[in-house]
Amino acid sequence: MSQERERPETPDPAKSPDLTDSADRTDLTGDSALPDRTGDSALPGLPDLSIVIPAYNEEQRLTHTLDALTDHLTADDAHWPDWEIVVADDGSTDATRDLVAERARQDPRIHLVTAPRNRGKGHALRLGVAATRGRRVLVTDADLATPIEELERLDKALSEGNCAAIGSRSVPGATIGDRQHRVRELLGRAGNLLIRRTAVPGIRDTQCGFKLYDGDRAREAYAASRVHGWAIDVEVLRHLHRAGLPIAEVPVRWSHRPGSKVTPLDYARTLAEITRISARSLRPADLFATFLFLLMSVALYSARFFDPAHRYLPDSLRDQNQWEWFFAVTADNVAHLRNPLFTDLQGFPDGVNLMANTVMPGLSVPLTPLTLTAGPAVTLSLVMTLGLAATAAAWYWLIVKYVVRGRIAAFAGASLAAFAPPMVSHAHAHPNFVVLFMIPLIIDRALRLCTGTRVVRDGVALGLMAAYQVFLGEEALLLAALGMALFAAAYAVVRRDTARTSWRPLLRGLLIGASVCLPLVVYPLVWQFAGPRSYSDIEHNPRSFNSPLALLSFAERSWLAGDAETANALAFNTTEQNAFYGWPLVLLAFAILVRLWERALVRALAFTAVAAAVLSLGREFRIPLTDLTVPGPWKLLADKPLFEAVIESRVAMICAPALGILLALAVDRLLTARAPHTRYVGLLGVGLALLPLIPAPLRAVDRVDVPAFIADGTWKSYVREGESLVPVPLPDPGDAEALHWQTEAGLGFKLAGGYFNGPYGDERIGIYGAEPRLTSSLLREVRNSGEVPPAAESWREQARADLAYWRAGVLVLAPQPNDGALRETVEKLVGAPGRWVDGVWVWDLHQQVPTHGLTQGLAQGSDQDDELAQGVRPRPAPITLP
Repeated sequence: MSQERERPETPDPAKSPDLTDSADRTDLTGDSALPDRTGDSALPGLPDLSIVIPAYNEEQRLTHTLDALTDHLTADDAHWPDWEIVVADDGSTDATRDLVAERARQDPRIHLVTAPRNRGKGHALRLGVAATRGRRVLVTDADLATPIEELERLDKALSEGNCAAIGSRSVPGATIGDRQHRVRELLGRAGNLLIRRTAVPGIRDTQCGFKLYDGDRAREAYAASRVHGWAIDVEVLRHLHRAGLPIAEVPVRWSHRPGSKVTPLDYARTLAEITRISARSLRPADLFATFLFLLMSVALYSARFFDPAHRYLPDSLRDQNQWEWFFAVTADNVAHLRNPLFTDLQGFPDGVNLMANTVMPGLSVPLTPLTLTAGPAVTLSLVMTLGLAATAAAWYWLIVKYVVRGRIAAFAGASLAAFAPPMVSHAHAHPNFVVLFMIPLIIDRALRLCTGTRVVRDGVALGLMAAYQVFLGEEALLLAALGMALFAAAYAVVRRDTARTSWRPLLRGLLIGASVCLPLVVYPLVWQFAGPRSYSDIEHNPRSFNSPLALLSFAERSWLAGDAETANALAFNTTEQNAFYGWPLVLLAFAILVRLWERALVRALAFTAVAAAVLSLGREFRIPLTDLTVPGPWKLLADKPLFEAVIESRVAMICAPALGILLALAVDRLLTARAPHTRYVGLLGVGLALLPLIPAPLRAVDRVDVPAFIADGTWKSYVREGESLVPVPLPDPGDAEALHWQTEAGLGFKLAGGYFNGPYGDERIGIYGAEPRLTSSLLREVRNSGEVPPAAESWREQARADLAYWRAGVLVLAPQPNDGALRETVEKLVGAPGRWVDGVWVWDLHQQVPTHGLTQGLAQGSDQDDELAQGVRPRPAPITLP
């Protein structure tokens, strides 16, 4: 009589132990605790090895397999003195069941478990593994494509502390004899790629049917599985992976065997099963955290989010108009198949080097359909809102993966990293410093390189990620690289053993990444630094550094503690409040450092935050409450290539993720503290330190209406082909409302002047706005002062030259402060009165400028076109001011 076992009851997954996800955890925390693996299998008298074979209509191949297994185990009785073989029949319709039953009568170590009907490999393995009792469990296919002799390699891997060893055909050292059909092989590789990207990151070959497990872990994992098909291997490995248990991938010999039961339809079914496994791998807490990040971002932008076209963020100064123009002009260039790196719609006739102006082509180009359909205001609003939420979600993912398993702690850390005061300051209208979701992904790839397992693949991925980040924001990438360098240096000091094993694969991966990245970005970068309208350096506000007091003070948008007067005194504008972490958070960070000093990660993060804060103080800084000035370390970097264009106060933004990770560590420790008073008092202290940092929603006001002259298209009868519209005064960093006119007009006319970064003079020094001319400077001074200068013929001659240089078709003066003085000045320069047309004063230069002057100017403009084509910069004729 066959020793056929009854089908065991499958445990309820709701009663399975709650295991914390720690996918691909790298030894950053210094902790390496594996779960206790003792259990029933440690009792005496139980088999050393259980072999499970799923079988469906395998009578032709199973005899050879059973003979090979029993012969090998009998010959190796010193290693495996006690063993068992469990054949799990999956409702076979041939003689498979009878064959195994007969062998079981001959050898009591062979057992048969059966299913009443065919349910799939996964169902059979679940039955078979549940029937085992061994300390080790080997799962192998009925064809024995991997010979049983490879068992010793897998057993050695388990003896080294792994809970599972996978026979792999994809790691160095593996050998493949007879290969399967090319189509089947390509489908298998595609499936493995999907598995590595979704369900089981890091494992190259999950589907090789030769795996050895710790017995208790195998029974637990298979009991928790629910897949009936071929994807059960993925589900089981995912279960172990999420539990933080080590899995080894061992090279083996493998040969294709005829008679495979896998059909083309099975690949589609397996793909569907893997998709379901990946969806189940997301914890509800992870989805809820992402939803909360999105909710927080919408709340921050609530005053503008629901009506972006008619609301303006006044604290963005002129940046909202500028960024909407960036998205609009990029979409226009793409739609008309023009160069997306250049335009002459602003700064006419010279134009604007868009690559030198951080227009984020990584988003503005793919979002072209949205911009053309809904308008640039909607695009910018969605980019800022979704980008901020995506950045928080990316930091959350990185913290969960490498730092803490607790979702509450990870949420707190990611919230600080993404919604810290400097991030909120840039959230007014600097998407290049808000949309930073690629930075955590780049950090993750660099950490993977340190393990040295897949250096080439990770290096290529790092290069592609860095190239994409270049098209999102180069300065953010530079600051991230600086922060990673600071962290790596500190971590190498406190963990020299890790540094010794990591620096070679890391360096090799970085070189591979550079070789991938540079060809992709070399042309845009050459265009940026040497192309038309490029510049060599740019002069920032002389106050573009942080005061030590700024690090301890509260930002203007702090909900409870914000003080606009103090913040404005310590930062040169509202979008550049790059510090303002507040003294409570600084004290909390110091307390975390003292309490968790033994953690190498804590010390490295603390050094990174302190070093970044000190660098942000600039070339030199004054010690508060004294007259003592000391040199700052930024002086060592300030004049170096790339760093010379960085606003040094922005370096303090590096502190945000460092402090966020420290916060996550602290909250995780407090939530697991055994003493209730420690837990409650500690969490109360954390809450009090963070409370002043909660940002208030960004202020928004009703947008200034576009004049009917522009909105109704009246301008079209005044501006001819090749001419520009010249607002009075010309748009500049102080007033860029004309950019909004242009976007509302569908970019139908070209603008003289503008708000962008461009070159000045023969040395191509970077400035904000178009290169000033006498007329533009004069009109700007009148706008600011309200005083009309005395008329002079030399001024009128220069005005004619400037108007001809701009190829002006019309001058437009909209109602504004000091518009009376501006109107009087223009009348003196042009020599004719303006006309009130559709809400603005208009000077039609085709009719009102004296013919000889205009003709002379246009002729001069024609000559300048020839000079521009030859690369010669035209210069205005020198004049003598009265």
